Amino acid sequence: MSGNEPCYTIIHQSDSDEEIRPEVLRQRIEKGSDEVKIETMRKIIFMMLNGDPLNSLLMPVIMNVMRSRNKQLKKLVHFYLEICPKTNPDGRLKQEMILVCNALMGDLQHPNEYIRGATLRFLCKLREAELLEPLLPSARACLEHRHSYVRKNAIFAIFTVYKHFDYLVPDAPELIHSLLLQEADMACKRNAFVMLCNCAPERAVEYLDSVMPQVPNFDELLQMAILDLIRKDCRQNSAHKGKYIRLIFELLNAPSHSVKYEAATTLIALTSNPAAVKAAATCYLELIVKEADNNVKLIVLGRFDELREKNDKVLDDLVMEVLRVLSSPDIEVRRKAIGIALEMVSSRNVDEVVGFLKKELTKTMDQDYDLNQEYRQLLIQSIHACAIKFSEVAANVVHVLMEFLGDSNNPSAVDVISFVREVVEKFPNLRSSILERLMETFSEIKTGKVYRGALWIVGEYCLELADIEEAWKHIRAALGEIPILASEQRLLTESQEEEEKPAEAKPSAPAPARRVLADGTYATESAFTSAVTAQSKLDAVRAAAKPPLRSLLLGGDFYLGTALASTLTKLVLRASDVAQDPRRLNSLRAEAMLIMTSILRVGQSQFASSPIDEDSYDRIMSCLHILEKFDQDPIIKQVFLHDTKAIFGKMVQAEEKRKQEKKAKESKNTRIQVDDLITFRQFSKAKHGDEVDEYELDLTKATGAGESKDDLMSKLSRVVQLTGFSDPVYAEAYVNVHQFDIMLDVLIVNQTAETLQNLAIEFATLGDLKLVERPGQHTIAPHSFHSIKANIKVSSTETGVIFGNIVYDGPTTGDSNCVVLNDIHIDIMDYINPAYCTETQFRGMWTEFEWENKVNVNTSMTDLQQYLQHIMKSTNMSCLTPESALSGECGFLSANMYARSVFGEDALANLSIERQGEGPITGHVRIRSKTQGIALSLGDKITLAAQKVATVAA
Repeated sequence: MSGNEPCYTIIHQSDSDEEIRPEVLRQRIEKGSDEVKIETMRKIIFMMLNGDPLNSLLMPVIMNVMRSRNKQLKKLVHFYLEICPKTNPDGRLKQEMILVCNALMGDLQHPNEYIRGATLRFLCKLREAELLEPLLPSARACLEHRHSYVRKNAIFAIFTVYKHFDYLVPDAPELIHSLLLQEADMACKRNAFVMLCNCAPERAVEYLDSVMPQVPNFDELLQMAILDLIRKDCRQNSAHKGKYIRLIFELLNAPSHSVKYEAATTLIALTSNPAAVKAAATCYLELIVKEADNNVKLIVLGRFDELREKNDKVLDDLVMEVLRVLSSPDIEVRRKAIGIALEMVSSRNVDEVVGFLKKELTKTMDQDYDLNQEYRQLLIQSIHACAIKFSEVAANVVHVLMEFLGDSNNPSAVDVISFVREVVEKFPNLRSSILERLMETFSEIKTGKVYRGALWIVGEYCLELADIEEAWKHIRAALGEIPILASEQRLLTESQEEEEKPAEAKPSAPAPARRVLADGTYATESAFTSAVTAQSKLDAVRAAAKPPLRSLLLGGDFYLGTALASTLTKLVLRASDVAQDPRRLNSLRAEAMLIMTSILRVGQSQFASSPIDEDSYDRIMSCLHILEKFDQDPIIKQVFLHDTKAIFGKMVQAEEKRKQEKKAKESKNTRIQVDDLITFRQFSKAKHGDEVDEYELDLTKATGAGESKDDLMSKLSRVVQLTGFSDPVYAEAYVNVHQFDIMLDVLIVNQTAETLQNLAIEFATLGDLKLVERPGQHTIAPHSFHSIKANIKVSSTETGVIFGNIVYDGPTTGDSNCVVLNDIHIDIMDYINPAYCTETQFRGMWTEFEWENKVNVNTSMTDLQQYLQHIMKSTNMSCLTPESALSGECGFLSANMYARSVFGEDALANLSIERQGEGPITGHVRIRSKTQGIALSLGDKITLAAQKVATVAA
């Protein structure tokens, strides 16, 4: 809509509204009661909005409705006059408008304040100077009315007229300025001040100078208008900046949260002085803590983070104030606050930050709410980051975190064990105390993944004989009695004997030879019933209280068994280097081999929940063979005792290097290039095209008005043809997708020589799409066209289809026609964006997600890297595999990719491709997601992209 056209009031139309002939409407207006007239006016307005001008009803409305005393009718008449044509085809004002002018003049002099105010509001929507001119004396008289409601609407009426037709009220700025000096009502003051800001800024500045000490006591709306003026005036006249800054410092303590936020934003825009920046940041933090709305908290946190990035190291002293935000129960607010706090941590405040995080971590053990585990994991990761970054706090937090190794929440315990592993590697002086504490927690660990990490640490860092002996003792305690199979068999036998003893003590009674089954038939006790009894006893033995490591092995976790075998092998090999007593070494060696064979035997027995897999079996057997002949081959010790530890050290260094490179890359992006244009504001014109107010820029970004992606070509690519060219009604739709909304702009063309009456589009949706409201009925003249809009809500990234038909009445009564529309398929790429997650998170989701779509690679491309980039572009996914792992040419490429939808749904993909010699690329893409729709849609996208490449090549 162009800027010259008026913006009409939007009125909701219900599905029950139907079109009525003009003669019936006229009769209802002339003879009906007020209730009938109200309903009739509603129908008239809806019909006019649908394209029927209803010119014959103008005089009946003027004669029978405009003079009514009913306030609701008065309001509907204003809506009617807003949309009805007021000029003849030659551009001159209609004669009927004289009557309208007289009626409006009477309403402007009406004794009722509401009618005066509503009429003044209506004047703001008129754009006909001839109609406005005779009404202005009455509107000016309303500026002196006793009631503030009339005065504030009169000010805006004068403002609107002056803005569009300044020659009608040339003295408007002087009039409003004098009114502003005498006005006592705050709403009227605000309206008058806003008019002066837009029409006569110098008078607004003059008034602000005269009332500067009183501004902190003004109303919230007037204070917001004053801040808006300060932003604009400082761009034109920097001489006033000093007094404005002093005023803004006072407004930072205003009772209104909106004023505080705008004052802080304005202060940052005016100056970059460290004191001002700290004051604005403190104001932001106070708002975050006191505001109840989580969305507002996130927005203000984002603004604070931008301020911190622009003023490096200035706000580091406020890190403890940022951590106050953790009192909010929302996990997203906490996550963002902790992320900001970690960026502000320095060697001066790291002790305070870690101390606070430790207290919060302790609180999570007592509190009871749904997101407690997620918050605990977030705190553990934060402490981990602080301890690795600042070595002086590692010793203080590692023992506190190790208390959570026995946490039933698997991700938290896994984070703790990865932290302990990294600390043990980077800080050798802490190894002995960490190992001692780790061994003590062996009996508390509940999950196999944590046990594997703990066993790896023990196997790599127990270097002295005393440590090896201590570790061996705790492993044996966590494993229980060995051999495992024999002890479990004995327990089963004992439980069977205990059940048989009471039966033997009773006097021998003849056992029933036959049993009555559920269907009434007879059966004797058979081997099947004995087997069922044996199985129940076996389950009881498994469920009995056992040491944690033993219960995990019996539960079928034989990957943990391989880790245990590897750890025992390392301990024996290291003991062979430091032990002086060969008998003790042989004892350890034999005991380790016994434990390994015990794991193998129980894995092949009925006592394990699932049989041992081949990989685990081979791994444990290889450890057995190594213990058998390690003294014959020195390379074995090198591999077990040195290589694995060296590889882990390289992994830690590579991760640190990756983080440093990422940080350097981010800081590099913010630097100014040497050949960038330098803009001196003092040398630029008053209204320089490149100089944009930051507040207006934010508003432009929020509304999306500044986005240039909707150019002509992109719009044409989104046009979908709904009917054929030979159909009596041609229809096509422009599909505009905006996150959770789909806007359909349907163009309908009547290709017949007859008028189509009661034409309606009936839409239906498939998937998680919902039609907001049904489009109404329309009448289309021969060979003319009409535009209909429909709004559809989207709630997930499932494949969505919109289908429907066009229904209209023919020239004869009862003749109804239907045209079926083509389906509109919603593109999933509009909802999927590239994202990043850690390798641990990726593996966890890959295991958890149940829907998988495997797409075979079929392409004419010959470069593996090029095909990876092609897949990423086709699916909007980001590559999680680091560039260093993808560099080089080996004829094989494997990469993990990840994306997230706007609804928070995750999409994972793994690309495995190879190229042998000069042949084509072969391999496949595996896509996993929680829902079937995403996996299938992404697979279809890859297939379509491959077809396009093949077409281009052909």
